[in-house]
Amino acid sequence: MLRIALTALWNGDRQADRVVPPSGFTAQLTLFAAGTMAFLAVFALALSLASGRLANIWGQELARTATIRVVAPIDQRSAQTEAALRILETTKGVATARALTDEEQQSLLAPWFGPELAIDALPVPRLIEIIEEDDGMDADGLRLRLAAEVPGAVLDNHSRWRAPLVKAASRLKLLGWVSMILIIATLAAMVTLAANAALSANAQVIAVLRLVGATDSYIAQAFIRRFTLRALTGAAAGTGVGLLAILLLPSTADAGGFLTGLGFQGWHWVVPLVIPFLSGGVAFAATGAAARRTLKELA
Repeated sequence: MLRIALTALWNGDRQADRVVPPSGFTAQLTLFAAGTMAFLAVFALALSLASGRLANIWGQELARTATIRVVAPIDQRSAQTEAALRILETTKGVATARALTDEEQQSLLAPWFGPELAIDALPVPRLIEIIEEDDGMDADGLRLRLAAEVPGAVLDNHSRWRAPLVKAASRLKLLGWVSMILIIATLAAMVTLAANAALSANAQVIAVLRLVGATDSYIAQAFIRRFTLRALTGAAAGTGVGLLAILLLPSTADAGGFLTGLGFQGWHWVVPLVIPFLSGGVAFAATGAAARRTLKELA
């Protein structure tokens, strides 16, 4: 049944196509709605995929990093920092550990205190950066050793703020897919509205066709074909414009922010090519339902 419908959709019928006006309000509405919804769908899809990548990056990178803050008097800070580094050298699961230099700590504080900040003028703790191995380390055991041997050292494995970041990125991914569903529903509503308008406007022509023996399925097929092709054409144009807009976004290498990473990577560039066919399928189903309902009312 589906194969027959698709064959009829592709081949068409010149006589049946005359039932549907080739231009006018309904044609413009269908093309505009399909193009606009496809354009928005490209960005919703890009947002969802980019958020998924961001969640994975944050989850993987932050899960393997930790920081030790050495809070001690200035005359004891170097000694306690060295003691903490010696403990880390014998801690299982620690790949690398190093103390940040004054220049590195100054660059971290520059956004808040300015580039002229003198580290020695503030009681800034010495920071030790830890990179964990894939299997991770025993954070609780390390805290106990530090508390016993380096009382001024405080371990932070980023768990307090890592989880909210990953959760936020996951929510953005979900929001992107919800937006896709709403876009599809909106397209279906607009195509249904346009099909109903076209059917109502051609009520007299439909009545004449019935008198000469045309069946409702024959008439409905004409509307389904015309509106499906219109939606497919409009969605293809909207998808092309959307992909071009994505390509013109600043690259991640230039700024490194989240919005500059909004785009597609690798095989994800193929995913938006499904949007025109999905739009055509939505128009096919929506027009078919609208045609059957309206033809029944006009009977």
